[in-house]
This record gives sequence, structure tokens and C-alpha cells, in this order.
Amino acid sequence: MKIKSFLAKPYAAYVKKKIKKDAAHAVQDQLAIMRSLVNKAAATKFGRDHQFSTIKTYEDFKRHIPIVDYEQFKPYIELIKEGAEHVCWKGKPLYFAKTSGTTSGAKYIPISKDSISNHIDTAKFALLNYMAETGNSSFADGKLIFLSGSPVMDRVAGIPTGRLSGIVNHFIPAYLRKNQLPSFETNCIEDWEQKLGHIVAETQHQDMRLISGIPPWMQMYFDWLQEKNPGKTIRQLFPNLQVLVYGGVNFEPYRAKLMQSIGETIDTIETFPASEGFFAFQDQQGEKGLLLNTNSGIFFEFIPADEIFNDQPTRYNLSQVELGINYALIINSNAGLWGYNIGDTVKFVSKDPYRIIVSGRIKHFISAFGEHVIGEEVEYALAKGLAKVPCNIIEFTVAPMIQVTQGLPYHEWLIAFEQVPENLEQLAKEIDMALQEKNVYYKDLLSGGILQTLQIKVLQKDAFIQYMKAQGKLGGQNKVPRLSNDRKIAEALLSL
Repeated sequence: MKIKSFLAKPYAAYVKKKIKKDAAHAVQDQLAIMRSLVNKAAATKFGRDHQFSTIKTYEDFKRHIPIVDYEQFKPYIELIKEGAEHVCWKGKPLYFAKTSGTTSGAKYIPISKDSISNHIDTAKFALLNYMAETGNSSFADGKLIFLSGSPVMDRVAGIPTGRLSGIVNHFIPAYLRKNQLPSFETNCIEDWEQKLGHIVAETQHQDMRLISGIPPWMQMYFDWLQEKNPGKTIRQLFPNLQVLVYGGVNFEPYRAKLMQSIGETIDTIETFPASEGFFAFQDQQGEKGLLLNTNSGIFFEFIPADEIFNDQPTRYNLSQVELGINYALIINSNAGLWGYNIGDTVKFVSKDPYRIIVSGRIKHFISAFGEHVIGEEVEYALAKGLAKVPCNIIEFTVAPMIQVTQGLPYHEWLIAFEQVPENLEQLAKEIDMALQEKNVYYKDLLSGGILQTLQIKVLQKDAFIQYMKAQGKLGGQNKVPRLSNDRKIAEALLSL
């Protein structure tokens, strides 16, 4: 055992105890954070506009703070961008995390001096918790790779502005800098394919032990490594590779191919980070769900997903949630976000401790015929289908096919396979039956003669890579929506 892994062990044990203690006091911590946030922001413009000085209880909180999306919150962001101080939080943001939006163009998410620790410490705690749980700390002695955005910052009103992963890159602890790959110069390359070529060149002969990133980009990295080293598995290239850290999308559709590329199954750590905050992480290898980050400057609220577009939706705090309900996740934070709908839906799988799964996106669904199929359901159906008809997929998305030349409308599944299965029709049938099992409205539409069984459209292997490249979203934290209520993405993929 080398010095870094040796010294990490007692710190990991301390962190795990803290995580366990926080989990036991989650409800109390959440209400304390609510009061603290309101008190600290009472003198800001947002605090004055919404009469924070009169807020004493959660009922007061709900009356004074509306639920908003980025577009509705944008006027306050624009004030900050014009140079104003004390707008939503004291002073000015430490950074703007710039991210692309589907309706608002670029989004500028504030990160404050108070909130930056949420991003940095939670990532650190997820790894240390894994060390304490498994006893595996030796990955700290080898090379670690973070497939991230460029750390180069622009400035908006004097505020450093860039991608969240690039911002976080500036906070890698000094003792890990020598372990970190790729190099700073390579991380600064904007073009993903050029950058990936440099990453492969820098890492293929190194002692890689941990790889972190979005699963489809991990797979692309593995593919390029194997193209450069024909006939070799990732395990043969990296004998000491021990753990993959991922977030952003459901890992299951990618798991089989990633592990096949590696040559064996290794540990994974799931995380739930976003520009708005680091919300949850996997605290147990053998348990389903992610531990909600309840003591890190964010006060969470939960709205039943089917009410999110109501004028007066029901709002719950942590003490009021139930298991198995699909909730829209709302945050209030020490970055200065208030009543903010991040666009993700979650379900609680445990309340002791509070663990969630990410079930989908508010705006990513299919309800062209009233079925309201969501991301969690299509991922469940695909997993069921692949269990019956084993094969490796590269990527997929689902869209409604409304205008048909003959027969009934249907859901079109556009899938890029590593190798197309011979019994493709059976795979479609298995997925369809699983989707009916999960969504009664979809089942009723089929039995009622409104829809026909879903159909699979096979795409070329690199179709999704080419699509993302055409959209200017290749690499980084970008991902393809699992499903859409129109055919914009489908037609773009089919036109390649």
C-alpha cells in the first residue's frame, strides 16, 4: 500500500461516519437549511421582492417563493450579468456554470463562494465513502481520468464563466494533480474528437485506475483505445483499473458493452451532479438508489410530476415524501436559486436513509396519444427486452410515428447496435410487452386499436455520435434525450 491510499483510509472512515450521521438527521437538517437560506438572503433583491423577512415556516416559504424554470428566473440572472450585486445571494457569484438549454439558449447558473463546496466536497465524499465501504483505496495510488469540459473560462460581468466540469477541474486537490489525466493542455481542447485523440495518446500506456465521465463518452474512449491497440481489452491495457464513476444518464443500457470492452465486471459509482448542484451519490454498492445530499446548502422540494405544470402544484418537503411517487425535483440553494425546477424527476426507493433514483426529465416524454411514457419506463422496457434477447446497444432514443402510410401509428425505437441481433422482431416484442407492463395507458392504446406494437429502426453504429457532432454537443456532459414527443431528433438521425 502506497502513501496516498494509506493516508486516505482514516479520512475515508471519518467521512463515512459523517455521511451516516447526516443521513440520520436528514429531515432536521433540511428544515434548518431552509431557515438559514432565507435568513442569509433576506437582504438580497430576491429576498426583498419575496418578503423573506416574513417567512417563518415551510407554509410561509411556499406562499412567498414561486416555482420557476430558468426562463422565469432569468430576469434575476440578467441583473447579475449586468454587474449587479446582492441579487439572489450575497455579493456576486464566484462562477457562472454555462450550459445549453433547449428553450432558453445558453443558461448561466450561478455558483457562489458558499455553494462551490457542494460540488467539490460531494464528489470527494462519494469516492471516500466508496473507499470506506469496500476497503479499496489503492486507486488513489494510480492515474485518474476525468472526461470533462474545458477548464478555460470566459468572463461575464467579470465573473469567470465556463462548463461545470471545467470549473470543478480548477479545484482538484494538489495531492491528486500528479495522478490526474488528461493534461491541462489536452483538457483545454474544445473539439471533442481532437481532444479524445490526445486523451488516448496520453493515457494508453499509463496506470489508469479510475475513469469518470458520461457512459457514452467512456465507451467512445474505450473504442478509440481498442482501435489503437487491436485485440486487447481495456483490462489488458489497464491491469489496475478498478472503478468507473458516472452520472447524467442511466448506466444500464451501457453496462454490458462497457464491461465487455473492459473484459470483466468492475465496480461503479453512480452520481447525480448538475450545474445547479450535486444532489446525490451512490453510498452502497449493493443497494438500489442514490443517497440524497441533505446537508450541503440545498433545500429540496418535491412536486408530483403530473402536477408540475399546474398553477398551484402540491409541494412537499423531505418529511412529506412517499416511496414510488414520480416527483419533479425543486431546489433552493446557497448559490441563489429559489423554487427552481431543474427539469429532472426522481423517485424515492428508501426513506431510511433517503435514497432516490433519477426517473427522467420533465420535458422528455411521449404522449402523442395520451400514453405519457417517460424515460424510466423506456429504460425499464429496454432492460427487460435485452434480458430476453441479449445484445449490446450503443445508444437509443424513442419517438412517436404518427403519420403512417398504412396501418396504425406506433412508437419508433431508433437503436444503434454493436451487432444487430438476428431476432430483432422478438426483441421489439419483448420491449413492447415490458412497456405495456410498466404503462397501463400504453397498454390500453394497443388493446384499443389506437397504436400498433413498437418498431425498431436500426441505425449505423456511429449515428448518435454524428448527430451530437452536428448539434455541436459532442463530448463533455452532453447526452441524447431518451425520448421526445416529436420527431425532430428522429428525423435528424434518419437523415445522416
